[in-house]
Parts: sequence; structure tokens; C-alpha cells
Amino acid sequence: MDPNDVTEQLQDVPRGHVATIVTHLEMLEKPALPETNSSLVLESWPNPATEDYRALFRRVGEPWLWISRLLMDQAELKAIIDDPAVEISIVRDGAMPVGFIELDFRQSGQCEIAFFGLVPEQNGRGQGRWMMEQALKQAWRDGIRRVWLHTCTQDSPRALPFYQRCGFRIFKQETGMMKDPRLTGHLPQSAAPHVPIFS
Repeated sequence: MDPNDVTEQLQDVPRGHVATIVTHLEMLEKPALPETNSSLVLESWPNPATEDYRALFRRVGEPWLWISRLLMDQAELKAIIDDPAVEISIVRDGAMPVGFIELDFRQSGQCEIAFFGLVPEQNGRGQGRWMMEQALKQAWRDGIRRVWLHTCTQDSPRALPFYQRCGFRIFKQETGMMKDPRLTGHLPQSAAPHVPIFS
């Protein structure tokens, strides 16, 4: 095989599946964090009820085919979101929940920004930078040497360059495949119109 011949490296995607490229990014030292103003409010959300968590997870993630937490049974999900090393904050616009940040400190010396997002109505309104500043202020604490996250090709095309502008650097990429959640009934077929359905 010619390693420069892309056509020889292509793999078929089975019907009913979605292929993706996952990009992992990290930050190895705390950046300077300016004070950005926002009309939104960030509040700690300890031990959320699973149905409330899933409802917000779905509202934020449906455009990007977020599915992982929707596939978990209640006990499995509850074990994660109630873990004292997992810190969840809810973003509100007045009284309305419009996003959330989930920080995972379960690995010593590290913080994974496991989930970070706003509902579609809030996207493109310049709130992402403020949210990331809040996430990094919470993530960088005594004993933390690395903060990391990942994004994928189902995500907004603005996500990867945004993370890089915030100071994250790519350290790994992977390819993956999953059953299309719009065909399994976990998400409506109107979700993620930028990702073709191959049924």
C-alpha cells in the first residue's frame, strides 16, 4: 500500500453508523484568565437528579449527537454524577438552565473537561469564552498539572479552533464509529443535520 494514497486507506462505514475523528487536547499550565462579563450565571449543581441531568444533556448535545450519557442505565449514570470527584456546574439565563460544565478530577493530578456546552439558542452569542474562563478557574487548583478535553467531527466546526485559541494543544487523534443514534431512536432524525444519515 502506498502510504500517500488516501484512497487505499479509506474504510467503508456500515449502514446505520456514523464515523468520527476524535481530537484530544491538553493544557499543561494555567493560563492568564481575564475577567469576561456575561449575562449568564454559573452555579454549582451537586448530585443532580438523573432525569434533570439527562434533559439538559440532551438539550445541549442533540445538535452534536451527544449520546454517551443517554445510553447509560440510571445506576451507572448516578455513580458518575454523584461522585465527589466529578463537579458539575449549571449555566442559567435568569432562571432558565441553558448549559453546563462537567469537570472530572477522578484521575490524580488531572482535570478532564468532560462536557462543556450551551443550548442551541445560546450558541454564537459570544458566551463560550466566558464559560471556558469559568471552567479553567475551577479546573486549575492545587495539585492539578494537566487539564484536557476532547472534541470530534460531529461537534461544531468552531469548537476545535476555539479550544486552540483558549490555549489547548492537540496531543492525540483517533477514529471511531458508532451506531447512528437517530436511527436507534435515541435522538430525533432532525438532530445534527450536518451529519448525513446512512441508513
